[in-house]
Amino acid sequence: MKKINIGLIGVLVLNLAGCSWLGLRDRSNDYLLAEETAPTVIPGEMQGEQSNTSLGQIYPIPVIPTTSIEVEGFEVPRPQSASVNTFEQLVKIQSVDGRRWVLINISPSESWPRVRNLLNRNGIPSAVAEGSSGIIETVWVTFNSDEENSHRFRFSISPGVQIDSTEISALHHQVARGNEEQAVWPDSSNSDSREQDMLTIVANDLAAADNFASVSLLAQKIGGEAKVEVMTSEAADPYILVKLGFDRSWASVSYSAERGGYTTVDQNRSEGVMYVNYTEPSIVEDGFFSGWFGGGSDNGVLDTNYRVLIELVGANVEVRIVGSNGESLGQAESLRLLKILRSNMS
Repeated sequence: MKKINIGLIGVLVLNLAGCSWLGLRDRSNDYLLAEETAPTVIPGEMQGEQSNTSLGQIYPIPVIPTTSIEVEGFEVPRPQSASVNTFEQLVKIQSVDGRRWVLINISPSESWPRVRNLLNRNGIPSAVAEGSSGIIETVWVTFNSDEENSHRFRFSISPGVQIDSTEISALHHQVARGNEEQAVWPDSSNSDSREQDMLTIVANDLAAADNFASVSLLAQKIGGEAKVEVMTSEAADPYILVKLGFDRSWASVSYSAERGGYTTVDQNRSEGVMYVNYTEPSIVEDGFFSGWFGGGSDNGVLDTNYRVLIELVGANVEVRIVGSNGESLGQAESLRLLKILRSNMS
């Protein structure tokens, strides 16, 4: 009993320690009073080429990619729900608009060493491996089923549309034996079946791996910048910038518009408009008797409460969300809905 009393007293003291009841000051908001210090300045007589290149900001302050609306009041928002894609198949082969690739839910810096290891284990050395561009080109190889031609593959590894994902595509090239030196890479694979077979091998190998602990530090920016970004500005409503063609962008947004609380009611692809219904996901699931006593919808018909606008602007696509009648939602509400839509794009 004595040990129990001591434990109760300890819990009570810990609960009161964060309050002013014991005379302790609440320091939870002290970070708001922090001030930015001036950068270090090297005296003129000590400046030199080496000092200028070695001295820099240790902890640079990045530009906040949101408008001031989101940081007013210092109210901590409720965390967003995890992306539906997080719980889906880890590795799969996708195909849109004549293009085929392997999608995997890990970053390019983790995918890069896995692909290189796969080639090495199968006795296919790499002739070119450029981490910055995400390109791996194999040496010329021969197949037992083809005694007349030589073959090689070019793998392109780049960030995927889905958050923290990688897209791995392959290009197959074949020439008659003896003509390898003059060969130039084609725009599309010489054999679609060999391209598909190679991607299947890569997908099976990645799916069989039980961990992805290996990371390439030299390939942190592999394959270029992200294909999808949420853009904000003070003068206009935010939007999603998709650095892909219209067909791929439409397919990706359409996929997301059926997840995370969104439901597509109607769509007009020629005008680039999706009529959707967004309902906040319920925290508490409906009870067993909820359907008996009016817990469900009246008629099961969803009304359109938002429009998703998909517009081709130059070489990119811009995605915006407006009200059911096309009215602006304001920056804060638009940004919230766009982030949910972006989290499930694939």
